[in-house]
Amino acid sequence: MVLNSHGGFLLLSSSFSFSSPSLCPLRPSLFKHRTPHNYFSIMAAMSDDPIREWILTEGKATKITRISPIGGGCINYASRYDTDAGSFFVKSNRNIGPSMFEGEALGLGAMYETSTIRVPRPFKVGPLPTGGSFIIMEFIEFGGSRGSQSALGRKLAEMHKAGKSSKGFGFDVDNTIGSTPQINTWTSNWIEFYAEHRLGYQLTLALKQFGDSEIHEKGERLIKNTQQLFEGAVLEPCLLHGDLWSGNISSDKNGDPVILDPACYYGHNEADFGMSWCAGFGGSFYTSYFEVMPKQPGFEKRRDLYMLYHYLNHYNLFGYGYRSSAMSIIDNYLRMLKA
Repeated sequence: MVLNSHGGFLLLSSSFSFSSPSLCPLRPSLFKHRTPHNYFSIMAAMSDDPIREWILTEGKATKITRISPIGGGCINYASRYDTDAGSFFVKSNRNIGPSMFEGEALGLGAMYETSTIRVPRPFKVGPLPTGGSFIIMEFIEFGGSRGSQSALGRKLAEMHKAGKSSKGFGFDVDNTIGSTPQINTWTSNWIEFYAEHRLGYQLTLALKQFGDSEIHEKGERLIKNTQQLFEGAVLEPCLLHGDLWSGNISSDKNGDPVILDPACYYGHNEADFGMSWCAGFGGSFYTSYFEVMPKQPGFEKRRDLYMLYHYLNHYNLFGYGYRSSAMSIIDNYLRMLKA
């Protein structure tokens, strides 16, 4: 198994992407993982190693045969643990407490429980004795092909259809989108939730970080006028992956789609297409998706609204290279809505 640029997974044996590398030319590999050469020897020497302890008890292994570092980067350590009971994938961070990985585990668990699209099953989250935290999850052997967009569209729609919430829109915990906090306070109204906890949060962050009063003022005007974009749409809370770009999509050895590294919450199903500009979804993806989850009135008018959240997040994470895309979407909506 593998890691992607958000701290998820990448192929070990072959290159995979639904989109060409040029599709997201400005997205840096900020969230890849690094593993110093002495890290595993240090962990192996520790008598109080909760990762090893879990694998050799609840993981039902009697011996660990190999520990292999995976990836390279600056946020999390990543490793594959091979044992006589199979392989495990482990991420750890010596500076951040368990809450980040707990959010990831809850999202993976929620998607896994739908029994629809394949995701790595989470097993254990906990603190490290020297500070920081870890997550242990299923190791998935990736296939050598790009996988089927048609199958991905169908399976994603099945997850959206199966993953429902009686609490409204939100999630049981806040989590992160990249490294940006993602607020998931339960809200009964989708338009209010998206306005406050998605667009509004990002606009306020841009104002605080960059003093960008223009994008904040125009964005707030847009937020106050989005109601008409949802006329005729059925707004039901569906379980969303939350960050579905090409680096978080793969396929297993059987060619079945796998999605990774989520920023889960319950929201309007169309919001999961918000990273489509960096996922390369084609016609077969949407055709298969809408066979399971029918297209709703006004779908085309809302597509850019859902992309806006992610463009704003990229602006806040990576700077001005993404500002023009976000501003263009806002200006286009203000003209269309005469706001």
